[in-house]
Amino acid sequence: MATAANDSLSAPALEPPLEDVASLSLGAQVFIGTFLSAIIILAVSGNILVCVAVLTDRNLRKIGNLYIVSLSFADMTLACLVMTFALTNDLLEYWPFGPQYCDTWIAFDVMCSTASILNLCAISLDRYIHIKDPLRYGRWMTKRVVTLSIVGIWLMAALVSFLPISLDLHRPPGRSAEPVDERGLPQCALDLTPLYAVVSSCISFYMPCMVMLAIYSQLYLYAKRHVESIKALTKPVMFGTIDGVAPPPACNRCHVSESKAATTVGFIVGVFLVCYVPFFCVNIVAAFCKTCVPRLVFQTLTWFGYSNSSFNPIIYSIFNVEFREAFARILAKVRRSCVRFCQARLRPSRACGSKSFSSDTRLSPLPGADVDGRRSPYVERVTAI
Repeated sequence: MATAANDSLSAPALEPPLEDVASLSLGAQVFIGTFLSAIIILAVSGNILVCVAVLTDRNLRKIGNLYIVSLSFADMTLACLVMTFALTNDLLEYWPFGPQYCDTWIAFDVMCSTASILNLCAISLDRYIHIKDPLRYGRWMTKRVVTLSIVGIWLMAALVSFLPISLDLHRPPGRSAEPVDERGLPQCALDLTPLYAVVSSCISFYMPCMVMLAIYSQLYLYAKRHVESIKALTKPVMFGTIDGVAPPPACNRCHVSESKAATTVGFIVGVFLVCYVPFFCVNIVAAFCKTCVPRLVFQTLTWFGYSNSSFNPIIYSIFNVEFREAFARILAKVRRSCVRFCQARLRPSRACGSKSFSSDTRLSPLPGADVDGRRSPYVERVTAI
């Protein structure tokens, strides 16, 4: 089934009176367009940076981080194929791209949002197994298993989005494929039944989120108990008691690294819930009462959910040292490449027969020429010949 809440990310199927439909002024459009464009650019560039960091940095080239690449790809696709058209739709207050692409746009919205939720579930489960049973983690989470699970995530996301929308199951019977507003302008919106909105939202959002919260709660409790046990073992050694047995330093570093990874996952899940829970709650309310949620409120919560795609790279750079160092190296390489490119473009031509020479050329002056390059009478005669 399609995700009713994510489907309605395009626009709420509200029908306010004509006097309630107020067009934005030019100044408001410029401000909103600039702000939302910055969110889109940050989401695209940040998630590209995450993918490049995981695929190129040796410290991040771990099996479990493939889920992070999949999550970043979902957020990047959401920014490119959904948020850009949503920005145009919200600023113009009508859908200018035709009814066929409206359904495709909604399908991409559902697919990317569902893939993000499922990838977050997979990341939480991966971190839980890694901390709960690290000895069996290498046998269970092989590259083949992770790859197949990622493929399954995207297939499931495609099945719950493109399949029902292509079969026209997301639209109540008798409704037009291209609705228009009071001004006669086309709208890309869904008018979902309450039952469909509740059931699809539970399947696509609430149930996966409950699984995520359960997994992370267990992960947090286990990590907390493990830290307390490490403190209990290391405390006698700190006071010089010979009976105390301290774990190896490498083991401590490993558990510290895993605790930081668990903290990062916790912030990612927490930010995701803060961004999307208000939207999904309002979506269900709008399904039961079409005029209870103003259009501006619905659009604001929609973009609040969209902005989650730009938060994950920021979380990685703040709470994960390996990601922060990888980002710094990549950005330094990009900066050096840009500097070399600009220097090459600005350097004067050295081509034979050109009228100017580069200032750093090491060519010796012609016989009979002055040091400053001016021709002597001898050179003039040779050139004339």
